[in-house]
Parts: sequence; structure tokens; C-alpha cells
Amino acid sequence: MLNNYFPNVAQNWQAFTQSIQETVEMVILSGLIAFIVSIFLAIILIITKRGGIKENFIFFNICDKLINLFRSIPFIILIVALIPLTTLISGTAIGVAGTIFPLVVGITPFFARQIESALNDIDPGLIETGKAIGLTNWQIVRGIYLHEGIVSITRMTTTTIVSLIGLTAIVGVVGGGGLGNFAIQYGYQQNQFDVTLACIIVLLILVTIVQIIGTLIADILTR
Repeated sequence: MLNNYFPNVAQNWQAFTQSIQETVEMVILSGLIAFIVSIFLAIILIITKRGGIKENFIFFNICDKLINLFRSIPFIILIVALIPLTTLISGTAIGVAGTIFPLVVGITPFFARQIESALNDIDPGLIETGKAIGLTNWQIVRGIYLHEGIVSITRMTTTTIVSLIGLTAIVGVVGGGGLGNFAIQYGYQQNQFDVTLACIIVLLILVTIVQIIGTLIADILTR
């Protein structure tokens, strides 16, 4: 069946499977790092905003402006602009190792805003109650913000991972590896439409899996 409908994919099967593995690696590694950094940034934005539990105009504005700056840069331009820094940090600007840093920088501003939005939806009355009973700032962050916002954060994380899968395809344009690189190298450049179609199908499957898992986790946490 594969030979009949996707002959060029069958001919380059090893490279195809390797590109899938590279895409999964990029999503997992960059997603995990971005999640940690985004949680940290979102908490800073929430607690240092006007009326926050640790109001700080300087910290809030620095984080807020940096996030807005990096969100405004198109990802393909950001990849190119970060090549010198990526090479310095990772030792290379190509392959999986060379894509983690730009992916983290590219997705973190969006991710941080998503988590900030989830935390902003928490009832302010809960925060006031926490203060009234003498909870420390860390206890309020952990026991109220993160605990009460876990379902929304899960949904936002699912949305972000779906976006991240799309970004992993874009890095293929600059030799980043993964399905994007495979689609360009074997599909676009060699005019092999079955290769491009196979990459699209795999990406759709990955997105569907992520969406199903995220929805199940959110439903479990809700109950």
C-alpha cells in the first residue's frame, strides 16, 4: 500500500522515520523547557502587576515588554537572527540540537501569555482570602494560582504544543531537521507530492494525539 500511494516515501523510509523521531524530540525538549520558563514568567507577571501580591512596576514592565518584543518578530526571521547565539549555545545551528533554542525563544512568549491569561481568570476573592488567613506569597502562588488554574493551564499547554508542532515544521526551512526539512528536501525540491502529503498526514496525526491527550487530562483534572 505504501509503495502504491507513497512510492517516494517508501524509497526514503529510513529518512522519513528519522524525521518523525526528530520532530517528536524537538516538541518534547523545547516544549518542556518552554513550559518551565513560561510558568516562571507568567507568575512574575501575575504577582508584580498593579494590585498583585508583590507589585513591582519595574519587573512587570521589563517582562511585559520583552514578551511583546519577541511575540512581534515573525518566527522565520527570529530563527535567522538567533543563528549566532544558537551556535554559541548549542554548538550548531542545524539539526535537532540547533533547533531547541530558537523553538524555545519562539514559543515561550506565546506560552507565557497563555498561562498568564489562565492565572488572571482566577477569582480575586480567593487571593484576598489567602492573604486574610496569613498565607505567604509562595503559598498563594502554589496553593491558589497554580492549583486553581491547573485545568486552564492544561488546556493552554495543549494549544501551545499544537502551535509548537507547527513551528518545528518551519525550522525545516533552515535545515532544522524533522518533518519540515524532509518535506522540503524530498517533497518540494524534488517535486514529489506524495512526500509532502505524507508529512502533512503525520503532522495531523501528531496534533490529534496531543489534542486528545490534553482534553483527557483536562477532563480528569476538572472532575
